[in-house]
Amino acid sequence: MIKKMIFSVLALSTVLVSCSSDDDNNSMEPTTSSLTLNLSGMEPLGANYVYEGWIIVDGAPVSTGTFSSVTFPQTFTVNTVQLSSATTFVLSIEPTNDLDPDPSATKILAGDFSGNAANVSTGIVGDFLNASGAYFLRTPTDENGTNNGNDENGIWFGTPGAPPTPNFNLPTLPNGWAYEGWVVGDSGPLSTGTFNMFDIVDHAAPFSETMQSGPPVPGEDFFLNAPAGETFPLDVRNRTVVISIEPVPDNSPAPFVMKPLVGVTGTATAPATHDLGLNLSSMPTGSVSR
Repeated sequence: MIKKMIFSVLALSTVLVSCSSDDDNNSMEPTTSSLTLNLSGMEPLGANYVYEGWIIVDGAPVSTGTFSSVTFPQTFTVNTVQLSSATTFVLSIEPTNDLDPDPSATKILAGDFSGNAANVSTGIVGDFLNASGAYFLRTPTDENGTNNGNDENGIWFGTPGAPPTPNFNLPTLPNGWAYEGWVVGDSGPLSTGTFNMFDIVDHAAPFSETMQSGPPVPGEDFFLNAPAGETFPLDVRNRTVVISIEPVPDNSPAPFVMKPLVGVTGTATAPATHDLGLNLSSMPTGSVSR
């Protein structure tokens, strides 16, 4: 009987020690892990906006943290279980004081995990591999039906005609983004207006005359409201022309980092057209590791 009691006590002690060891081992398992971003081609967003990373876990977004610095690599602490289960990484642009727990519509980079790494690109914005476009020099907003001999003061994106027709080969942008045209003046870039469609007038005409409505393509004449450092009418010949992709809303008066099409105007006015060149090197890219 005494022997049985001794063996019972020893067995119970072994069980207790074993359970204690298991608990100790479990407590030593990490609950958080590191997520490292190594991105290139990013630019600061200013005081009102930040970048925010997200991992997609079981189809739902989980924030990995916000940042404003564009110096990389940067490392963030993320729940280990969620990070190991994540299938995709997404980077969005968010208001600095953001009360919405979900990602905004303005998503700039994304990529699927393969093992412990994900290559991210702007494919979530659109495929610009075959992007193209052209423009012509003309001043339709002051012509009143006639050519006043000042076509070097306006630029319109399309093919001249009656009416002009669009000739962009660009993807339709998702919500949160808009295209914007630019001409680089003497003091910096001048906007020709934002647009999401290619066969209607763009969303603004800050410098055009008002004698005639603009044609049904994006563009601008440079006659009115010259900014400091500029002299209007502006001769747009031999100037840099840019099509950028802008976040919406946009709090910067300068072009955003993504500029898929760039060109330099020649000297010929309409009916001549000028092609824009592909500028994929402006598109941010990078990798994410866990």
